[in-house]
Amino acid sequence: MQAAFDNPDGEVPAVFSPDLNAADAPELEEDFPLLDEEEANALADQHRAAADEQVHADPKIVHFGGQAGAPLAQDGQDAAGTYVAYQGDLAAHDPANLWAPFRNKMEWEIARWAKMRGPTSTAFTELLQIAEVRERLDLSFKTTSDINKIVDTQLPPCAEFTCDEITVDGESYELYSRDIMQCIRELYGNPEFLSTMKFAPEEHYADDEHEVPIYSEMNTGRWWHSMQTRLEAHTPGATVVPIILSSDKTQVTDFRNKSAYPLYLTIGNISKDVRRQPSKRAQILIGYLPAARLSHIKEDDTRRRAIANLFHACVRKITSPTRPHALAGIPMASGDGVVRRCHPIFAVFIGDYPEQVLVACVKSGECPKCQVDAEDLGVHAQAPTRSIAAARAALGTLDDGVQAYVQACQHAGIKPVYHPFWEDLPHSNVFQAVTPDILHQLHQGIVKHLLSWLTNAFGAEEIDARCSRLPPNHSIRIFKNGLSILSRVSGQEHKDISRILLGLIVDLNPLAGVPAAHVVRAVRALLDFLYLAQYPSHSESTLKYLEKALKTFHANKFIFEELGIRQGFNIPKLHSLLHYVASIRAFGTTDNYNTEATERLHIDYAKDAYRSTNHKDVYPQMTRWLVRREQILRHTNFIRWRVQQAANAAAAPVVRPARPRFHVARIPSFKSVSFTQLATRYGAVDFREALAAYIIKEVHPQYSPAHVANLARDYDLTFRAVATYNSVKFSLGDPQDRDDAPAVRDAVHTRPSYRDTRGRAVPGRFDTALINQGDGGASTVSGYQVAQVRVIFSLPVKARAAAFPQGYQGPVHLAYVEWFTPFTPVAEPNHQMYRVARKFRAGLRRHASVVAVKDIHRSAHLIPRFGPQAPRHWTSANVLDKCRIFYVSSFVDRHTYITVY
Repeated sequence: MQAAFDNPDGEVPAVFSPDLNAADAPELEEDFPLLDEEEANALADQHRAAADEQVHADPKIVHFGGQAGAPLAQDGQDAAGTYVAYQGDLAAHDPANLWAPFRNKMEWEIARWAKMRGPTSTAFTELLQIAEVRERLDLSFKTTSDINKIVDTQLPPCAEFTCDEITVDGESYELYSRDIMQCIRELYGNPEFLSTMKFAPEEHYADDEHEVPIYSEMNTGRWWHSMQTRLEAHTPGATVVPIILSSDKTQVTDFRNKSAYPLYLTIGNISKDVRRQPSKRAQILIGYLPAARLSHIKEDDTRRRAIANLFHACVRKITSPTRPHALAGIPMASGDGVVRRCHPIFAVFIGDYPEQVLVACVKSGECPKCQVDAEDLGVHAQAPTRSIAAARAALGTLDDGVQAYVQACQHAGIKPVYHPFWEDLPHSNVFQAVTPDILHQLHQGIVKHLLSWLTNAFGAEEIDARCSRLPPNHSIRIFKNGLSILSRVSGQEHKDISRILLGLIVDLNPLAGVPAAHVVRAVRALLDFLYLAQYPSHSESTLKYLEKALKTFHANKFIFEELGIRQGFNIPKLHSLLHYVASIRAFGTTDNYNTEATERLHIDYAKDAYRSTNHKDVYPQMTRWLVRREQILRHTNFIRWRVQQAANAAAAPVVRPARPRFHVARIPSFKSVSFTQLATRYGAVDFREALAAYIIKEVHPQYSPAHVANLARDYDLTFRAVATYNSVKFSLGDPQDRDDAPAVRDAVHTRPSYRDTRGRAVPGRFDTALINQGDGGASTVSGYQVAQVRVIFSLPVKARAAAFPQGYQGPVHLAYVEWFTPFTPVAEPNHQMYRVARKFRAGLRRHASVVAVKDIHRSAHLIPRFGPQAPRHWTSANVLDKCRIFYVSSFVDRHTYITVY
C-alpha cells in the first residue's frame, strides 16, 4: 500500500468504469436483482454493512515516520505558548487585572457587546450620553470612538489590510489585502486550534493488515503524503502547511446592486470540523478583490480576458510572499510555542464552477481538471488529466510574442492569461487543487436538473400533489403548495427536495409506454451518490459504492433521452462527479473543501461588514471593522484562558458528561390524561391492555408472550390517568462515531389536535419511528421495526410504586406505539426502499404495545404508496391513517441513510 501513497508528481490517478449507454441496461440485473433473488440481495446488504463498519471503527494509524513535523531545536529559548506571549504584549497594564486593558469585567463585557452584538455606533454613543448611565455603570469610555481607540492602540494587533493599485490593460483597480504570511502565522499559532492541529501526514487503515485505506482529515490523503516525501528527500524535518483558498463574488445589498469579492484563507493543518464552523474563525479574509464588471469594455472576449487578468494579478499579489517559504521553509510557532520549519504550499482551491474555470484558466463549458472534449462531458469515461507541466511550459513562451503565446496556451488547453497566480507557486498543481463542490455541483446542480427532468416526465400537477401529501417528520419540509411554484430555489431548499425526491415517483405510471424503472434507478443512483459523497470518512470499499452509484446512473440515463427530456448530457456539473473519488483520495473527504462553509462566511465578512459602513468609501470602513472584531474575538479567547488559569490552578480537570441520547421535557405537556382521553384524542384505543402487558412483562420476564397477553386482558390497573409529553428529542451523534462532530438533531412528535390562537383547528401529529428490538446497530435495518408513536407518557409516582416491586429501576418514560410489519429481507429492486404496512390483530384492530422511550432509535419517514395517482382526499395530516402500505425513506439525513438501506 505504501506505493499507492508515493506519487512524486502530486497527481492522484483514479480508476473509472468504461462508458455505459442504453445497451448496457440489461446488465443492471446484477446491481438491482429481482425480489425473488433474496440471497443475492442479502449478500449485498452484508457487504454494504461491512463497508460502513470499516469507517465506523477506529482506524489503524501509521505515522509517516522520520522527521516529518519535528520541532526545531530551541537553543535554550523558552517555548512560551501564544497566550503567554500575548500576555506579555499587555504587560503595561496591571498584571492582576484579568480584564486589561479594560478596568473590570463589566466594562469589558459592555465593550465586547457594543462591538460584537450591539446597535450602531451612533446609537451606543447616544445611550452612554443619557444622564447617569455612564456614571452608574462606572465606565471609562464615553463614546464608541473611545472603545475603538482602546482596541486600536492597546490590544495586540492583527494582520492589517493595505490598499494597492493593480493595473490591468491600462486601468487601475484597488486591491485591499493582508500579508498572507502573517495570516498563516495567526492561524497556525492560534492556541484554540492546537488540540486538533496536524503536523505530519498519516495513513489510516480499516484493517490490521493495512490493506484498506481510510480517508478523512486532509493529512490522511495522498497529496500530503506525496508532498512530505518530496520535501523530506531534500531537507528532512519539514512541516507541510497546506494553503486552502476560496473566492466567490457576492451581493452585499438587496436593491443597490453592490457586490464584494472576498478571498478567504485557511490551512489544512486545522481539523475540518473546526474549519467548517464560522464561530471558530479558522477561515480568514485575506483580501477584497476588485468586483468591477469592466462594462466599459464592449467586446465580450476582451472583457472576459481582462477580468481573468485582473483576478490573477490580484491573487498573485496576495500569494507571492509564500513562494520562497514553500521551497526553503520558515520557522513558525504553533499554539504551544513549539517552532517547526513550515512550508506553506498552495494545495486546494474552493469555489463554484465559474470560479474554478477562472482559477484554472480554462474556458467555460470545459472541465478544469481533465482534457475531456466539451461534447463528451456526459460520457462516463475518464479523460487524460490536465498537465501542470505543459501549462507552465506554455506560459513560459510569453516573451516569444503574442501569437506564439496564444498558440502555446491553446495547445496546452488553457487561456492566454497574463501570469496566472499559480504559475510559479512551488509544488502546486492548480488542476488538482480544484476540488468537488457539494453545494453547487450536487444540490444546486444535479438535484436541480433531476427535479426539472422528473417534472417534465411525470407532470408538475402529480408531483405537487404527492409532495403536499407526505407525512410530517422532524427533518422533512412539507411543500404544501408543491414544488412547481418555487423560484430562485436556494441550496437549503434543494437539500430539502433531495430528501423526498425519490419518494415522489416510486409508483407513478409508466411514461409514454416506457417502463419507469430506469427513471427510478437513475434517481436513486444520483441520490446515493449525493449522500455517499458527503461521508465524513471513506474507505476504499465505500468509494467503490460511490463509483457504482455513478455507473448505475450512466447506465440508466438513456431513459431521459428516449422520453425526449434530454438531448445529451454535456453538463459540466454532471461530468465533475467523475473526479470526486480522486479528490477524496488526494485531500480527504469532501467536508474538507465544501463551499457551504465559505458561503456562510459571506454574512460575516461581506454583508455585515458592508452594513457597518455609511455606504461611502466602504472598503476602508469594512476592513477596519473586521480587524477590530478579530481583535475583540482574540482577546475574548485570551481572557477566557486567563480566567481558567486562575480558577483551575489547583482544581482537577473538568470532565464533561456524556451527551444524552434522548431528552424528554422535565414538566409534562399534560399532567393527567385519562385512558378515555388517550383513546379519543390520541387514538390509543388499546392503551390499558398494552400498558398492562408491559407491566406484567417487566415484573415477570420469564412469561411467554401468549401468557402475558392472556393476563393483560383482566389485569386491574390501580390508576386511570398518566402524564403525557408532546415530543421526545434525540441527539443521535455522528453516524460514523466521531466524538468531535456535531450531533444529528431529531425528534418524534405526539401532539393531539388543538386550536391555535385564532381559533383554527390544527390536526394532531403522531410521528413514525424506528424501534430497536434489542439488536439494532448503526448499519442496516436488522433489529429495527417501524411503529407510529401515539403517546409518550410517564406513570404517576403512586401508580409506579403500585405496579412495580420495590427497588424497580426500569425506564421512567414510555411510549404507546402502533406497529408496522417487519422489514422485508430485501428492499424493492428499483428504488431500493423497504416496504412496510400496518400490522393488525384479529378484527382489523391495529397491533399496539408499550415500549420504553429509550428503545426508540430515531424518527422514520414513510412514503405512502400513492398508486398511479395520489388520492386527492389524502392530506399530510391524515395520510398515515388513510394509506395502508408505505416505503421507508433512506434520505431523511445521513444518519438515516447509513441505517436504512
